[in-house]
Formats: sequence, C-alpha cells, structure tokens
Amino acid sequence: MLLHTQSWGEGDRLALLIHGIMADHRTWRRVGPALADRGYRVIAVDLRGHGASGRGEYSPELFADDVVETLPAGAELAMGHSLGGLTLSLAVDRLRPRRAVFSDPAWHLGFTPEGFGPEMLAEFKSAPREQIQAMNPRWEAADVDIERETLAVWDEATALSLGPLAGADLLPASPVVPSLVQLADPSILISPERAAVLKSRGFEVRSVAGAGHTIHRDDFDGFMASLEGWI
Repeated sequence: MLLHTQSWGEGDRLALLIHGIMADHRTWRRVGPALADRGYRVIAVDLRGHGASGRGEYSPELFADDVVETLPAGAELAMGHSLGGLTLSLAVDRLRPRRAVFSDPAWHLGFTPEGFGPEMLAEFKSAPREQIQAMNPRWEAADVDIERETLAVWDEATALSLGPLAGADLLPASPVVPSLVQLADPSILISPERAAVLKSRGFEVRSVAGAGHTIHRDDFDGFMASLEGWI
C-alpha cells in the first residue's frame, strides 16, 4: 500500500520519519523542520490505518512492507518512534539507510489480561483533551490538539492487531546499519536489562533524562541533543 507522506526541506541529504501508533506525520511537526534546517529533505509517512493513508489488514510486517513500497532506499537517516521503531526494524534491511534511530521502539509489548492491553489502546481513540493533557503534562498545547486530531482519523483496529505480540521478544538480533536506540526515562518498552542486551548486540543506547515515551514531544531539546553525532 502506498502511504500518504509529508515533506520538509530541500536538502541534499534524505531523512525518513515513521510515527508511532495513534499518531501520523503531524507528530513530527518540530522534528521535520529541525532536520530540514540541518540540510535534510525529510519525508514522514502516515502508516496504514493512520492519518490520510488507507485502511486494511494490520500487522507489523504489513506496516513495514508499506514503508518499503512508499519510501526511497538509501536515505542518510531513518527514524522510527514506538510502533514506527518496530516497523523500521522490519524494513531496515530493505530501506538500507546509512544510519537508523529507534526512538523508544516497541520491541516488547508487555500487555497483560488484567491490565494495559490493545483494547485499552483502542479505547483511547475517544480520550478527551483533558485526559491527553494530564497524561502528557510536558506537551505543548499544539501537540495535545494534534493528538486529538490524529485520534479522530486513526483506525483503532491497528491496536487490536498487536495482541498476538504480547510478551514476545522483538529485539533485533543485530543492527543492520549503524543504529541508535533512544530511550525514555524510564522506558515502558525497553527495560534496563533489554537495553543491556541491545548494547551487547552492537546498538548504541542513549536515554533522555526524565522524558516520557514520546520523547520528541515531551522534551524536544533533549530529543535533539541525544541525536548528536547521528544527524
């Protein structure tokens, strides 16, 4: 499936951005222009079931296939957040960017029957503005507004499709290209033990002190600083 895309900049270097679940290209509203200012041409996708892209069946493999079909191979940089990080890890061998950044990637989904799970994610589609703000106190007002807008056009079946991955070890065996794993502090997806495994497998791992899961919205300056040497 060809995906809807948004671009920033006209630089000689190419950067690819892949958002997380519930979001779309608008989550990168500050990152895209910041990379453009650094000489990149930036392309951000809307994954299937998100934003202006089409609907259909959902799985990480299908998300990855769509990204490969839509985006050019050989970019200078590819970055994926959360579900976008999982998607990128399944597409990186075909996209072959020079460098990859996995921002708090969804490589372990700790869903439990009695607690947080895909159904709860799906129910978040109707979350009021006040709830979003309370859960993300460091977000700017514009990001809260964008979250409401993206939820309105999001297909919550994408969340339900992740149920079979509950508890699975989705950590890549090794980096296909030089790769940075950027973590929230603490990360709800990558424990210190898993971070140590990633380091042992050849990934560089950095945490952004005090940042929540959506690092680029929670602490934009910390997010950009942690990319030093990678952008």
